[in-house]
Amino acid sequence: MARHTFFSFHFERDVWRAGQVRNSWVTQDRAAAGFWDSAAWEEVKRKGEAAIKTWIDDQLKGTSVTVVLIGSETSTREYVGYEITQSHKKGNGLLGIYIHNLKDSSSKTDTKGANPFSNWTFKDAQGNVVTYPTYDWVNDDGYNKMGNWIEAAAKKAGR
Repeated sequence: MARHTFFSFHFERDVWRAGQVRNSWVTQDRAAAGFWDSAAWEEVKRKGEAAIKTWIDDQLKGTSVTVVLIGSETSTREYVGYEITQSHKKGNGLLGIYIHNLKDSSSKTDTKGANPFSNWTFKDAQGNVVTYPTYDWVNDDGYNKMGNWIEAAAKKAGR
């Protein structure tokens, strides 16, 4: 089943790496949300925090899974945190994919970042602690396996 998936990531630092992941997803005829170009990002940023959160909320509509692309600084990014908590609240399946081993536009890799899901304790409707899986794009063969990871996250969330 095709999933409409929201991709969360640190725009300024990881847009090149995130683009590689996104391109592998959409070339398989799947929908992706959460991507914007630098001009659009600058325009929304100028409008302030409320505009950014409204844009995020709009992008999450119709999605069933949120994939957090984890770079070196992702876990400290305010809006990534907002995207994670909003995704959990709306019942999206969630998973993380470490992208630090992907090369950037200068053909350099990065240092592995902290798991952003560790910033919260998530609970389901019954009060049970919920954990979200993480994978490594390079070491776990994300190009070929991301669809399976997304489908598993959706099923775990009952989506």
